[in-house]
Amino acid sequence: MPVLVLAVSLVAPVEDAAATQDDPVSAGFQKRGIEVTARWIRDPQSGEFIPAPPNHVSDDPNQYKADLQCQVDDNALDKKCLPGQAQCPPREPGGKPGTPVIWKVAPKEIPNPTWTDWKSGNSGPSCLYDQKPEDVLPRIAARIESDFRNLPIKPADLTAQPSPHTLKGAETNIFADALEQQFDVTILGQRVHIVATPVEYTYAYGDGNSLGPTPFAGGPVPEEQWGQKTRTSYVYQQTGDFQLSVTTTFRGTYSVNGGPNMPIPGTGQFASPSQKVSVWRSITRNYADNCIVNPQGEGCPGAPPK
Repeated sequence: MPVLVLAVSLVAPVEDAAATQDDPVSAGFQKRGIEVTARWIRDPQSGEFIPAPPNHVSDDPNQYKADLQCQVDDNALDKKCLPGQAQCPPREPGGKPGTPVIWKVAPKEIPNPTWTDWKSGNSGPSCLYDQKPEDVLPRIAARIESDFRNLPIKPADLTAQPSPHTLKGAETNIFADALEQQFDVTILGQRVHIVATPVEYTYAYGDGNSLGPTPFAGGPVPEEQWGQKTRTSYVYQQTGDFQLSVTTTFRGTYSVNGGPNMPIPGTGQFASPSQKVSVWRSITRNYADNCIVNPQGEGCPGAPPK
């Protein structure tokens, strides 16, 4: 769903003692009106209009504004409309009531456009509430764990030494390489910075055995050390082709609008693509021939098999 960016200029009338008896509503409308200008976006999950974060950029081709439900023009309200306007009671005890508005839409690139009513699920008036960033912090906290698990976090790169072929009965060094990753997202109209850090690894060897969760990612070893035991190595007991895989567990922290870092409850598990490992068996034979003396001896390089 596209994100709607709105520039809102609301003017609410304030009763003026000097207002004329003929037009008590419009009198003093400009002199003592309360002008509220803000930028708003439409939250794609809740459908509500909420304040846009600083420097927010939208790819929506339209611009939007809100008019008071009973507003006739910049100078007056419709007195006949006022008794039947929508009621916007406070959402919380002691809170401020909302403002009944009609949302308008026009192409963004046209200066001084002709505004038309924006059609939504409810084409009538809606209630606009002055929502501050701190008011949405509990709502962000309630959904941050789910949002974290849906981030495009890159799983670990998986490597086996030797590969793609290894030997039955020998140590195969298996290790994962995962990086800390950072994301800047918008949640409920607020700028949220998320840091995802790898903390645990679960290896599946494809033969029914596994290791983990373990905090050890392992690492590469020189070729001359292949076959030696490491913290994350494994010994295959059967020959064949096996699908080796690893799942990395990430923990996260988040901050809202540059505020303090807070831990994200729970963790996210991200699986790496599996890779095939072919396990071979080795055969050792002893030969009596000296290949220097008899280059055609059994077992010598280039000698025909016998």
